[in-house]
Amino acid sequence: MTRMSAFSSPFMLGFDDIERVLDRVSKAANDGYPPYNIERLQKAGGQGDIIRITLAVAGFTRDQLDVSVEESQLVIRGRQVDDKTRQYLHRGIAARQFQRAFVLAEGIEILGADLRDGLLSIDLARPEPERVIRKIEISSGD
Repeated sequence: MTRMSAFSSPFMLGFDDIERVLDRVSKAANDGYPPYNIERLQKAGGQGDIIRITLAVAGFTRDQLDVSVEESQLVIRGRQVDDKTRQYLHRGIAARQFQRAFVLAEGIEILGADLRDGLLSIDLARPEPERVIRKIEISSGD
């Protein structure tokens, strides 16, 4: 049985990749850990925007976090190892792993990442879109 989507229209040519990205994003949206913010910051000089993603990663060190770009996705992973030398009377803070992925538009540039006070901030630059107009020559069928 074939699945129909908004991108199945004969007027929507070449949007297969977007449909796959939307499927990937909808599956990843169900996990709520770690919580995060996304904000828009004004670039110095007013030229374009900076997008800042901030994740709450309290308890993680720099060595336990990994930020990478994989197949046009920003992927953030955290890995904590259980300390077997500790004996807990109550354990409300679990050592856990996570992976959070954000799909990047073409041309997005990663400026850097910073870990401060339990918050991991990753800055991305969105390039100014170029307005491209291209004239298509019409040939005669003769």
